[in-house]
Amino acid sequence: MRKGLGSSLTEERRSPVGVLMPVFSHELHHLIQTFGLAAVYGGKVLSENLALKGTAVQSSTFSTWWASNAIDGIRYAPGPASTCSHTDNELSPWWRLDLLDSYHIYNVTITNRVDCCPERTTGEEIRIGNSLENNGNNNPRCGVTSSLPAGSSVSFSCGGMEGRYVNMYLPNIQALALCEVEVYGTVKKQVIRMQVKAAENVE
Repeated sequence: MRKGLGSSLTEERRSPVGVLMPVFSHELHHLIQTFGLAAVYGGKVLSENLALKGTAVQSSTFSTWWASNAIDGIRYAPGPASTCSHTDNELSPWWRLDLLDSYHIYNVTITNRVDCCPERTTGEEIRIGNSLENNGNNNPRCGVTSSLPAGSSVSFSCGGMEGRYVNMYLPNIQALALCEVEVYGTVKKQVIRMQVKAAENVE
């Protein structure tokens, strides 16, 4: 992707003879309407929960409370073991979400388990960045949870922090439990590549 005249956004497509051609923003808009493509413009915050497309790991797993349970799209359910993540009781437990791409993150929402032990999210640090140093726990901090009642949710404004990884980190001896983590933001780069196939008998 490259800049055209002024501030016009340009994308690239291939001509019938394989030469890259600039497609200016107004033409791109027409192509999006014609071919039903989706795009993000002007830093508009994505309405979808980015976490649902990611993958999750954690420092340890208690029973069958997998890391992926915290990004299954279910905030509350009768059986928390099937919908929440949970580590062992250990020193500095952590949970990490890989968004599979770098985003500008504006909001992170955490939901606590509903049945017991609400203290297992107290003091949890939200870390966002692109580094995997110390399992991602050294990335910049967005916020820290205070006391979160059982079954409740809390949202943190992260101001567009850039990162691929979103960590939940408890810097003490504790078990870490999460029933849902939601992440909202914008793509860092919006690149659309289109290949236009040549029609037969092109003049």
